[in-house]
Amino acid sequence: MRLKKYFLFLLIIPLIAFTSVHKYYVSVTQVNYIKEESSVQITSRIFIDDFENLIRNRYDESITLAGKNEPKIANTYIENYLKDKIKIKINNKDTKLNFIGKEYDADIMLCYLEIEDVKDITSIQITNQLLFDLYSEQQNIVKTKINSKQKSFLLILQKDKALLNFN
Repeated sequence: MRLKKYFLFLLIIPLIAFTSVHKYYVSVTQVNYIKEESSVQITSRIFIDDFENLIRNRYDESITLAGKNEPKIANTYIENYLKDKIKIKINNKDTKLNFIGKEYDADIMLCYLEIEDVKDITSIQITNQLLFDLYSEQQNIVKTKINSKQKSFLLILQKDKALLNFN
């Protein structure tokens, strides 16, 4: 009997170890320069539940995103937060982000931003602090396509910006 319990214990421990939930905190932001339109188009993909927790923590404890009862004020919260946490300097000059809107796809919120009247890019500095104020483990992947060159980098709390030069 004692031997059976021991074998059962040895069988259960690995199962528990591999079934434990491990939460990852990650966002992906794509930054594209469209020279023909003189604009930089930005799409951020963020898990809805993470962003909802952030809005509840920062603005409104009762808010629910992605539902039929989502309040209109949610767009204002999302816009204000994105503009506060994503900063882009082009050719060493601050830029103005325009919030275009958002949509939901399964458990992801896609947020659209744009910078207008960009004639040329010789350098771009991207700061992305999304969700760092809520999750210290947050990682923000930034992918760029600028002047026909693709680059990507990972931003974390301790290193929240990257500078790319196109000379």
